[in-house]
Amino acid sequence: MPPRRSHKKSRAGCRRCKARKIKCDEVHPRCGNCVKHGVACDFEHPEVLADLQAAAAAAAQTPSTPATTVNFGSPIVPSAGHLSLASAPLARPLPPPPMSTTTAPGHRLLELKLMHHYTVMTCKTFTFTAPVTEDIWKITVPNLAFSGSQHLADSILAVAALHLRSINPNDKEIVRASHAYMAASLEEYSATLNQGINHTNAEALFLTAALIAFQSTATRVFMKDEGLSINSSSTSSLSSDPSKRHQQPGCYAIPFTWFHSFQGVKAITAASWQYLRVSPVVTQVINSQAALQLDFRTGPETFFGHLLEGLEEELSNPPSCFDARVPLTSRPLPPPNSPDHISATRQAYQHAVAVLNWAHKIPHKGAPLAFPATVSKRFIELLEERRPRALAILACFFALLKSLDGVWWLQGMARREVLGVVSLFNSDFFGPDAYRKWWPHLEWAMRIALFEPERDGNGQQGGMPIPPEVWGSDWFAEERALEEQGREQGDYFGHIELLSQMSSAVNSIPTVPEYAAMMAGARGQGGR
Repeated sequence: MPPRRSHKKSRAGCRRCKARKIKCDEVHPRCGNCVKHGVACDFEHPEVLADLQAAAAAAAQTPSTPATTVNFGSPIVPSAGHLSLASAPLARPLPPPPMSTTTAPGHRLLELKLMHHYTVMTCKTFTFTAPVTEDIWKITVPNLAFSGSQHLADSILAVAALHLRSINPNDKEIVRASHAYMAASLEEYSATLNQGINHTNAEALFLTAALIAFQSTATRVFMKDEGLSINSSSTSSLSSDPSKRHQQPGCYAIPFTWFHSFQGVKAITAASWQYLRVSPVVTQVINSQAALQLDFRTGPETFFGHLLEGLEEELSNPPSCFDARVPLTSRPLPPPNSPDHISATRQAYQHAVAVLNWAHKIPHKGAPLAFPATVSKRFIELLEERRPRALAILACFFALLKSLDGVWWLQGMARREVLGVVSLFNSDFFGPDAYRKWWPHLEWAMRIALFEPERDGNGQQGGMPIPPEVWGSDWFAEERALEEQGREQGDYFGHIELLSQMSSAVNSIPTVPEYAAMMAGARGQGGR
């Protein structure tokens, strides 16, 4: 038996760490564990520990009064709505000091730094395809947070922390802040969803959903440091998580949390459209997006039509080899050979390919980001089942993100994710013939993912698009053609208005309870 590694014991740790029997890093004025969990540390206020405990006990019995202003310190010191030790005052009643005592000075400075960074830099990275909405993200969204929307405030700070983390990846304070604010925003957001959507919170919930989608995408960028594959230490959780039962150690992990967060924007929009449709803020954000103009032709005349080759044969002979590996879903599915199930699968593939064809024409307008938000629930189930056709479509979607490689929260994603998806075809999961059979459908995605654009004198990627002969289309020529069609078909707002009246379209959207459950699962990951 190998000898135990030597380690330094913590003998001067804070009382909270001692009570929990965990090692304290003894950092003053607040130890790392207390900062991570967003609770008060007696290093900072040793003289009021007894008062804090008494106040917390009283708060647990008395409903708290909602704050009239947003307390940006919720991940570090939760707001009054949280019944925790940290929700009590941090000092005995004293004459009003010149500064607020709701948040420690160091944390106030951190939050000011994050908010400043958001308004000066981060908000502009959301509007690279629609500059007209810059004032909304820069001014209107923070003002909505200031009016009492805690989940929106925490989401703003979380995205700003992630942006700063991309600039200073070794800043541990920023890394901790990014995790803490993400966890806090998800918790508040899920709690608000469970209470119900109404005219007073619909606008803030929609904007928070959008920021959570940015969070989930940006978090994926840092997975190169935290691991993209399932490691052996995480296998113990696979049996308890239905969405992971088919995954094996060392395999590439599909970013389902990212899909769920983008689907959440769709779910919130559908559930609260009666309120959002009269919101000038949401209307402007929605109409700033390129309107979907889908071509459902399935032949070779469309760029990604080849991804549907052999579909009817596959549907008539469903691959039984996947039956033992299909994860259990949260809702019952019809039998694999039933007409309803076959029709849902066909439509899921055809719709996903149609979105790819549209996004391929105008990727520089942010069109590829519509894919995770607009694909159907059935398509996500096909990804969970690891169907080769669904994975080939996924690889092409990730390749489209190469056109947005200059955006910090998408940087390097095309190369990393395409290589990850293709690695599944080389694994033992599909057998020796899968790679040879599906390579013609993966070749374009690999070529784009590995493409190296020209760089300027400073080594930075230039602003020129990928050449048409490499990409397969001329972005600007296609944009002009789609603009002509768009004048006849209407804007994005009109599309949503039409879909809201179609029961078949509404049925393809996850319900708010389903989405709330997804966010509850994501909350555990966001707090790591």
